[in-house]
Amino acid sequence: MTNTAHARIELPATTGPVLTPADDGYRAETAGFQAGYTHRPAVVVGALHAEDVRAAVEYAARQSLPVAVQATGHGLSVATDGGVLVNTRRMTDIRIDAATRTARVGAGVQAGELIAAAAAHGLAPLNGSSPSVGVVGYTLGGGLGILAREFGYAADHVRAVELVTADGRLRRVLPGDELFSAVLGTGGNFGVVTALEMELVPVTTVYGGQLTFPARLVEPAVEAWRLWTADLPEQLSSAISMLTLPDLPQLPPHLRGQYTATINIAYTGTASEGERLVAPLRAIGERLNDDLRSMPYLESHGIYRDPERPHPYTATNALLSELPADAADAFLDATGPASAGGPVVAGFRHLGGALGRPGPAGIAVDGREAAYVARAITMPQVPADEIRDRLEGIRKTVAPWTIGANLNFLYGGGDFADETQTREIFGPATYDRLATLKSKYDPANMFRFNRNIRPR
Repeated sequence: MTNTAHARIELPATTGPVLTPADDGYRAETAGFQAGYTHRPAVVVGALHAEDVRAAVEYAARQSLPVAVQATGHGLSVATDGGVLVNTRRMTDIRIDAATRTARVGAGVQAGELIAAAAAHGLAPLNGSSPSVGVVGYTLGGGLGILAREFGYAADHVRAVELVTADGRLRRVLPGDELFSAVLGTGGNFGVVTALEMELVPVTTVYGGQLTFPARLVEPAVEAWRLWTADLPEQLSSAISMLTLPDLPQLPPHLRGQYTATINIAYTGTASEGERLVAPLRAIGERLNDDLRSMPYLESHGIYRDPERPHPYTATNALLSELPADAADAFLDATGPASAGGPVVAGFRHLGGALGRPGPAGIAVDGREAAYVARAITMPQVPADEIRDRLEGIRKTVAPWTIGANLNFLYGGGDFADETQTREIFGPATYDRLATLKSKYDPANMFRFNRNIRPR
């Protein structure tokens, strides 16, 4: 790799580490939560601040190298082999302005850190289900969070974006700027975001948790949840997931290897009203777990309990105009224990409410008319073409009701994260606008390790 020998010489101003594959620490610097795909850059820059990012992008431009970005690595979809990786995990500055209910967060801030900082002021961010996900990466994908039906997408609440574009400029873009509307919803296609300013919401507690049902009640639970979601207040966001639990000694004996359905509840109203609203779900029958309660928002990660350790995964999803019984049944058949290819982690999330209203400044989050999103996650331990066939087969079961895809819930799939898949995320007019702006701001497609929007 001829470019690596003089990387440190050409990057003298960086305060963070500059590493090449031969250096100690390179592997730790490139590792992320997504264990199925790992960046293998020629040079990795561990950025401490925006000037480090700017220097790294300028260096990449001089050397005609592509640029990848990583904070936590949860959303890694296309790994670089060569080029420059900017690791932003050290950029963890958080500033809360309680008077304006806003936060400025650095590119490396994780959701749990922002939740804790906001809670000290009686506020909460519009975070997703995992506390270890990077706030910036999640928001750039739209940000479909645990309180989404009440407050909409996290991207709708961004007030300013600071980023370094392909020309090496550090910019601050605001609502109304064409670049602002392009950055939010496109997952890193237009530069390296160094910080976001976003609105917080006055939430301190939430009623929620999980209801888990055994194998014999999986189908009744899906049907009951489907019907139940037809008439709910916007303050209640929910999802249902079906999976076969691993046969591990850490689990109670009665749960090991069990196929289950888990309903996740997040409601910002009173606990008494929450109890009334979930009564039809409890009427489904025996529950392996029922921990619904009023909790401090600091404990809201318990609503989904996402995996805490790095592991490999690939996922697809489909935004649905509706969820009739035959769609739910077909999806269950394609993802359950008896399905060809074996079970996957699958489920539906209820959309609507504030998610269905137009976003500000024309930001690039489409598919707002969707009523549900169907998701399927599999482990990439088989050849890529087999994974692709498996996930495409699952999506076909809900094709008659599919109106698009959600960027936040497309995981991995580097071998088939192609233009066809990217176009599903956006409406035709949005995609054309974004491709035109890509030609203006990143004509060489420097930022392409993502669900890539190609320049025209």
